[in-house]
Amino acid sequence: MFGTTRGTLVPARKHLFALTLAVIASVPVAASADYTADTMVDVRTLPRPEGAVEKTAETKTHHGKTYRLTYDIPASVAATAAATKKSLAADGWVEYVRPLENTSSSAFKRGRQGLNMSVWLGKQSTLSYNSYIPIYANVPFPPGAVDILYDERRPYLGCIAPTGFDATLDFFRKEMEAIGWRPLEAAEAAARWPNAQLSETIEPGVRAYYSHDAKNGPHQQRPVMLTLQRRDDGRTGVEIRVAPFAMPEKLEAADDVSGLPIPKTTQSLRGSGDSNSVDRSLDIGVVAELPATLAFYRREFAARSWTEETRGAVVTPDNVTLNFSSAEQTATLKLSRRYDMTMVNVATHMKEAALAARAKAKKEADAKFLSDAAAMAKEIIAADEVRRMAQAAKLSDAPLRALADNSKPVPLPENAEEVKFEAADGRLDFYSPSTVRAVAAFYSGALKAQGWKEKPSPINHAAMAVMEFSKGGKAMSLTIMQMGPRAKISGYGSALVVADAKMAAKPGAADATQASSGAKAAVQVLEADPETDADAPFPMPKQRGSTVSRGSGKLPGSNAPLRRELEISVPADLASVLAFYRTELGKRGWKESAERAVVQADRVQLAFASPDGPAQLKLGRAKDETTVSLAQKYTEVAAKAGVIPKPGQARLVFGNMGGGEAAVTINKQTIKLAAGAGGPQSAKPPMLDLPPGKYAYSVKVAGRPARNDTVEVTADDAWGLIIAPSGDALSLQMY
Repeated sequence: MFGTTRGTLVPARKHLFALTLAVIASVPVAASADYTADTMVDVRTLPRPEGAVEKTAETKTHHGKTYRLTYDIPASVAATAAATKKSLAADGWVEYVRPLENTSSSAFKRGRQGLNMSVWLGKQSTLSYNSYIPIYANVPFPPGAVDILYDERRPYLGCIAPTGFDATLDFFRKEMEAIGWRPLEAAEAAARWPNAQLSETIEPGVRAYYSHDAKNGPHQQRPVMLTLQRRDDGRTGVEIRVAPFAMPEKLEAADDVSGLPIPKTTQSLRGSGDSNSVDRSLDIGVVAELPATLAFYRREFAARSWTEETRGAVVTPDNVTLNFSSAEQTATLKLSRRYDMTMVNVATHMKEAALAARAKAKKEADAKFLSDAAAMAKEIIAADEVRRMAQAAKLSDAPLRALADNSKPVPLPENAEEVKFEAADGRLDFYSPSTVRAVAAFYSGALKAQGWKEKPSPINHAAMAVMEFSKGGKAMSLTIMQMGPRAKISGYGSALVVADAKMAAKPGAADATQASSGAKAAVQVLEADPETDADAPFPMPKQRGSTVSRGSGKLPGSNAPLRRELEISVPADLASVLAFYRTELGKRGWKESAERAVVQADRVQLAFASPDGPAQLKLGRAKDETTVSLAQKYTEVAAKAGVIPKPGQARLVFGNMGGGEAAVTINKQTIKLAAGAGGPQSAKPPMLDLPPGKYAYSVKVAGRPARNDTVEVTADDAWGLIIAPSGDALSLQMY
C-alpha cells in the first residue's frame, strides 16, 4: 500500500490510525441513478456457513433483491470470519480497507458490486452481509494484489500488484478502458483545468491520466491519475487517485467543531476539548491539495481575528507549520500529505491573561451568587420568622379539654381538625388551632392520667415538640409542629394499631357532611383592593386583616420568580371569601379544576390553571377569620431553570453557599456539592427527584459536625435545600 509525496510512492500502511469521533464523507452517499439491481448483489447467493440460522427480522430487500442478511452461526467469531472470507475470495470477492478507517466490518468488491461483511459475538457468532454499497467510482484491482487500500466514493486505490511493471501497465490499459475510462488528452484537460500538467514523469515508473463520462453519484466523475512504480522485489506499486488539478481550489466551510473551522471536504475527524477548554485539538483528513487547505485555514482564522505570526513558520510543498494568535488564545496549524488527502492538526491554548480574566470573572460571579443566596436566605428566614410569630400569636394557648365522643385509642383535643386515623398501620394525623405548647401540655397530662410513661425529649420548643410514650409493652410517638396558622400533630406506634378498622370512623362525621352540604349562610360581598404588590400580584379584599405575608421562590442570581405565594386573613365567613376569590381569579383567566377539590364548611382547597402555570387556593378558619393561602407557579420560568420534577415526584434543588465542599445524605444517597454549587457558574444545579414524603437528611462540611434535620416534599413541587457555610440547611419551596 502506498501514499504519494510529490509524485514518489512511499510505504504508507504504518500511517493508518483509528478515528474516535466521526467520519464525514467527502462525496454524497445517496445511491446514484445507475445503482440498480444490476449492480447490487443478492446476498442470498453468497456463501452461507454451515449451521447458519437466518434472523429474519433483520432481513432487508431492495429492487426485488435481498441486500442484507444476518445469521446466527454455531462457531467462534474467528472461525466464522476466516471461513467466510475464504468462501468469498473463492467466489471472486476481493477484500479492501478504506483510507483512515478502522472498523469491525470488512469491505469487499467484485466488479461494480460492493459488500460489507461483519462478524461479532452474539449468543454464538453472528454474521451480517450488506450489499447496499454503491461503487461510485469503479477502478480495476490487479489480480492477486495485496495491501489494498480503496475508497469507492472518490475513488482512491493503493496496492501492490504481484506482477512486473510492464504486465501491470498492460493490465490497467486494458481494464481501465473496459470499464469506461479513456486516456485524458492534454488539450481536453487544459480547456477545463488551465493548471493541468499531464507531462510530469516519475522514476522509476509511469503516470497516466484518465477521464470518464459517467457520473459519480449525482456529480460528474472527475479525472483520475494512475501512478505505477517499479519495486526492487519485482512487484509494482499502484496508486489511482483524483487528479490533483481536478481537486477543489477553494474549500467551503462546514459547521465548526469545538469552535474551530473545518472544510466540507473533511473525510475523517477526531479531537479533544471544546470551545471553552483551556486546550483543544483537532486531527482531520481533508480530501484536497495542501495549498487549498492552507488557504482555507488562513482565510477562516483571519475571519476570526486570529493573526498569523512569522515565528516558527515552515511552509514547504509537503509540510506546513504556522502559529496564530488571538486576544485570548494561541494556535498551531500543521499540514502534511497522506494518500490523496491533506492531514490537518490544529492545537490551541488559552493565554495566561485570558485564564486570569476567566478566573476573575468566575470569582466575581461566585461572590455575587453567594451574596444573592445569603441575602435571599436572610430575607426568607426573616420573613418566615415574622410570619411564624404572627401566626403563632393567633394560636390559642388556652388549656385544652379532651374530645368527649372520641373513638380513637388515644385522647384527642376538643378542637382537633381534619382527623385522619389509619388503624391498621397505627398512624394518626390531625390539626389544631392551639399552640404547640398547649397541645403538648394536653397530651402530657391526659396520657399520664391513663398510666402512660413519658420519655423526655430534647426537641421541645415553641415551634416543634416530639413526645415519646410507652405503656404495657406498647409505644407511641407524637410530633407536634407549627404549620402556618395551625399546629399539625402526627402520631405513630404500636399503641395506635387497631385490628378493627371500623373504630377509625369519627363519630359525628355524618353531621359534618350534612353541615357542609346543607343550606348556605348569607354570603358577604367583598370588594377587591385595586392596589396589589408587584412581588405578589394576587387579588386581595379591602376587608382583610392587618397580617399580610408575601413570598416568592427564585434561583440565586435570578430575578425571575419560579413561584409566588400570598397569605392573609380576612374578617369574613369562609363562603364569602371563597366567592370573592372565585370571581377575582376568574377575571384573570384562572380556570378552576374539580380534581381533588375540597369544599367544606371550615376548609377549602382548590386547584387552578392560570395563564402562567398551576395555582392553588387554600381557605381555613381561625379566630373568627378566614385564612387565605394562595400560591402560583410559573411553569415557563421553572422549565428553563430545569426544576420541574417528573409527574407525581418532588424535586430537591441543592445549593452550597460555603467556600468548601458539602455532602448531603438523603434517602440512602449522598450528593456532593462543590463550593458555590447551584450558582450562576454551575452548568446546572445539583438536583434529586424523590417520591413525595418526609425525609431525614444529614449535612457534612469540613471542620464541622454533621447536621441532621428533616424535609417534607410534596408531589409536583420543587424544594430548595441551601447549605450555609456553617453546615446548617435552609429548605424552602421554590416551585
